[in-house]
Amino acid sequence: MGLLALGGAACQSTPAAHSGFLSSYDGLGVEAVAAKERRDDRASDAIEAVFIHPSVLRLPTDTPLTEADQARVRYEVDRQICYEVSERFTILPEVSPTAGTVRTAIVDIHPTNRAGSAASAVAGFFIPAPLVSFRVPMTTGGLAVESELLAPDGAQVAALTWARRAEVVGRVDPSLSPVGDALQLAEPLGDAVGDAFSSKARAVRPIPDPDPCARFGDRTNVGRMVASGIVGFGTGLYVPSVAGAGAPEIAPETPPSRAD
Repeated sequence: MGLLALGGAACQSTPAAHSGFLSSYDGLGVEAVAAKERRDDRASDAIEAVFIHPSVLRLPTDTPLTEADQARVRYEVDRQICYEVSERFTILPEVSPTAGTVRTAIVDIHPTNRAGSAASAVAGFFIPAPLVSFRVPMTTGGLAVESELLAPDGAQVAALTWARRAEVVGRVDPSLSPVGDALQLAEPLGDAVGDAFSSKARAVRPIPDPDPCARFGDRTNVGRMVASGIVGFGTGLYVPSVAGAGAPEIAPETPPSRAD
């Protein structure tokens, strides 16, 4: 089964299930809440540098999403996690025996409903509202992820289970892409990972130069922001290719992995 919708008019958070990907779920509880985390502050503060493993897919076997769409979400999840973690830790280009590691699994991607998005865009055109989008209930997409920070010796230092559906009233714009909502939710996911892995004693750092996340493109692309804003204003829709979210294509020799 995919993500389960909770029937709130303004909030559609989703319970974060345990997929078995994390090395430990101790301290994460079993209650049905949208995000659960645990962290050993002392162990986290002792880690200066990390290597970020590419995310893996642990999706339900009946997912209707194509490999291309799954790859777009993986790319965007990796991009946002890299951006946020790099503001707390030094990002290494390869595994090091003296550094921590970050592991992430995408455990569910609930598709965005195309018809619901089209209806939302039409309604938004005739009844515009600043800064928020109104979505058709039960048609929004979602994203569920599990991530952990490991010490150099492999011990789990911090862990997060996180799941969200786009809200009926919120800032996730409707999209005709089946992964439009999941791509937009990758940014708050990245924020959650960065906050979960670092204690309050660790100050947020300036963006390093050279940027260790440059392989994902510019962190701030003014041209794409303007283009996406123009398209959104004219259509009421979020268009991933215009916004620059997600991998543009999959190399045939490297399809998305479903395992470590």
